[in-house]
Amino acid sequence: MSDILTDIFSPKPVSFKVGLYFGSYNPVHIGHMVIANYMVEFTGIDQLWFVVSPQNPHKTQENLLDDYHRLELVNRAIDGDPRFRTSNIEFGLPKPNYTIDTLAYLHEKFPNHQFSIIMGSDNLESFHKWKNYQVILENYGIIIYPRPGFDESKIMKHPNISIAENTPLMEISSSFIRESIKSSKDVRHFMPQKSWEYLDEMNFYRR
Repeated sequence: MSDILTDIFSPKPVSFKVGLYFGSYNPVHIGHMVIANYMVEFTGIDQLWFVVSPQNPHKTQENLLDDYHRLELVNRAIDGDPRFRTSNIEFGLPKPNYTIDTLAYLHEKFPNHQFSIIMGSDNLESFHKWKNYQVILENYGIIIYPRPGFDESKIMKHPNISIAENTPLMEISSSFIRESIKSSKDVRHFMPQKSWEYLDEMNFYRR
């Protein structure tokens, strides 16, 4: 499957900086959008790409929507905002997905872009377990958004790691939304309107 970004972008100057926001987005919610908005406005990146992670064929996750539906939910959340893009780049890459492989592919495809990874502080704590994490650290920026209870003293120090100061702390989770819908709760205001409308129309997570 080709990347949804392939035909959108023409080569840009080296100064074009892209933040990669990886996630399953099952479903996307306003917490994701608040963080994305903050990153693109306050961290120096020019654009943020929502990289939708595919379902791991070797694992089963209850209530994980098909790749296409999660991608569509994010597309509707973005709603044409030029600061954001969706990417299905990992859908066509070998499984299991490793971030280093995705970065290598993106670098080859968009050689004039500077890529940074956007991740929560909780993910950075296990970053040393990632495949070829040293290569990622030396060649790409990592922008951290603090989670509740974040202790900066426990984060590894490196010139390519930066912490987004004053990032809004969002405690909304996709699992909360899924469980609430399953319990017949109305959580429409926890999601971008058009994403909620699609989810509601398709009756996702109701059983």
